[in-house]
Amino acid sequence: MTRHVSVAIIGAGPAGMHAAIRLRSYGLSVLVLDEQPAVGGQIWRAVETVAPTSTGDLLGAEYRAGADLAGRFHASGAMYEPQTQVWQIEPGWRIFTKRDGNTECVRADQVILATGAQERPAPFPGWTLPGVLTVGAAQILLKTSRQIPAKPVWVAGSGPLPLLYIAQLVRAGGKVAGWLDTSPRGEWRRAMPWAGAALLERGEIVKGLQWMRELRDAGVRRIRGVTALRALGQGQLQTLEYTTANGKVQRVPADVLLSHEGIIPSIHMTQALGCSHTWNHQQSCLVPVLDEHGQTSKQGLFVAGDGAGIGGAKAACVRGDLAAVGAAKQAGHLSAESALEQSAALRQQLHSTLRLRPMLDALYPPRAEIFEPSDDTIVCRCEELTAGDIRKAAALTPLGPNQMKAFTRAGMGPCQGRQCGYTVAHIVAAEQKKHVSEVGFYRIRPPLKPLTLGELASLSLEEDVK
Repeated sequence: MTRHVSVAIIGAGPAGMHAAIRLRSYGLSVLVLDEQPAVGGQIWRAVETVAPTSTGDLLGAEYRAGADLAGRFHASGAMYEPQTQVWQIEPGWRIFTKRDGNTECVRADQVILATGAQERPAPFPGWTLPGVLTVGAAQILLKTSRQIPAKPVWVAGSGPLPLLYIAQLVRAGGKVAGWLDTSPRGEWRRAMPWAGAALLERGEIVKGLQWMRELRDAGVRRIRGVTALRALGQGQLQTLEYTTANGKVQRVPADVLLSHEGIIPSIHMTQALGCSHTWNHQQSCLVPVLDEHGQTSKQGLFVAGDGAGIGGAKAACVRGDLAAVGAAKQAGHLSAESALEQSAALRQQLHSTLRLRPMLDALYPPRAEIFEPSDDTIVCRCEELTAGDIRKAAALTPLGPNQMKAFTRAGMGPCQGRQCGYTVAHIVAAEQKKHVSEVGFYRIRPPLKPLTLGELASLSLEEDVK
């Protein structure tokens, strides 16, 4: 039977849990669908089991704070279904899920997408070699099972996450061969316009300085001004080659390389549903166009958390609350006056939590080189297509990313373009001498996740029941 709920929430991270708790306080029926085995999302992954342990101590107080939210979420009465993938959403709203080899259709009056963010794809030669992974993936291993690389690791990248991970790894007893800092030079000059915000949010600044102090105390070598990477090896990472701003090329032995070039909103579901998007020049990515409560251009479809624009865990929590207020108002469970009053307080809170974001965007912009990979760099891992393959196709005729799909199969693999979409768009834009925002993005088609015929055959679409 097709189930029916008032609100379906996709994702059980900070935004999804906050939205569920508030919606339940308004008396709405809530179903939370989550790919992960437990609540927490990426930032609080496995928090319920890890927070009380010594690993929780080394991850820090902000990580442990997620355990309290998880407890309140479970006590809220929201239905929670972990290890459940959403492979299609249809207007109406019908949500198609898969779990344990079976599929189901759930109908909801409204939907809140709390799918968060992903690490920005930043391909470089050799990034598909065993031994090369992202900082986010390494941090997941640290959080879920306290896995520490046996040999010293090289970390290459920009932004707060590499700094945080290195500090956490050092606390856990790991070894760091070096940090290749790819942040473009002149960061503090770019950040000066937001000096006032830094003073108001000096607690966050102090936290970053504390991480830097931990790195210095541990003797972590920091190499600044890195502009290019190349991972080399026969069947396994063996050598790391990097280039600095002065053009000097260095080669060092390496067993593990962790890379990171910031995070971007997850837009695959909003793209698949035909929602309006706009280009965020500060974060160099697409973001959905949203109203004051996070509602998309599609009535009854909301986005909360980093999927609405990168802001961090605190902002995600507030955005989850705002989406809940908007959904409750539309459902008739909250008066216009009450919704206005609650929204005003939440928007003021959101403004405060996002006050430092422009400064962070100025400090850590994506370097131009990640959008201009060399011809021998694999950009579509699923189809093993190089940047050169894409450039050759783009030179034939003025094609967009979707035509590039047909010509090259880029974006047609299991990841559905999550790893190659922006890179292909940048290459196409460069060939056509346009800004990347002008060439568009892949049209995302169902299924959003790989689906077997057996799973599809298990789907039942009988009459709705409440």
